[in-house]
Amino acid sequence: MKKLDTVELFIDESKELDGIEAISLVEFPAIEENWVALNQHKVEFKTIDIEKRIVVGLALVPDKKIYRKSGDYEYNIVFSKDTVCKASELYLKKLKTNNTTLEHQTLTSGVSVIESWIVEDSAMDKSNLYSLNAPTGSWAVIMKIYNDNVWEDVKAGKYLGFSIEGMFSDSVQEMSSETEAELIIKEIQKAFEDESEIL
Repeated sequence: MKKLDTVELFIDESKELDGIEAISLVEFPAIEENWVALNQHKVEFKTIDIEKRIVVGLALVPDKKIYRKSGDYEYNIVFSKDTVCKASELYLKKLKTNNTTLEHQTLTSGVSVIESWIVEDSAMDKSNLYSLNAPTGSWAVIMKIYNDNVWEDVKAGKYLGFSIEGMFSDSVQEMSSETEAELIIKEIQKAFEDESEIL
């Protein structure tokens, strides 16, 4: 099995376009984490039941390899904890909380991020209330779905998770069969060989 390059995506703050533009509701989320739909929780006001129309899930998980293919080139992408944190911060700072698409194709209205946080301690985080199994550094998001059609599709299981949309800079980390320690040892041996040639 061939080893794939790992491309680390990051945000270059000198590039105005870098950052998250929208969060998409998708059937197959790239991070393989489905959300928890809180559609069974109802708010009772006298005899009126009102559905909350809230879903919660992970928008980004740090250091998780996500397979991608571009033409014949197969690779994995990853986001560091710092990038996940910066992405969530810029998303809020740039007021993108109402930017939602469906399957990365159709811009929709009436879907808003109403809560967003970085998991600082996976054992103590409130994401445990929703059984998200969120690793430390993950970006958790709660969305409220006001759009009737989108909500019906969520209840029908058409959308199962979140997927981000945005611009990132990248850095390729080539995978090697040699460990870092083995590479350091080889460099030291080469340095000794070069020194002995000089003598």
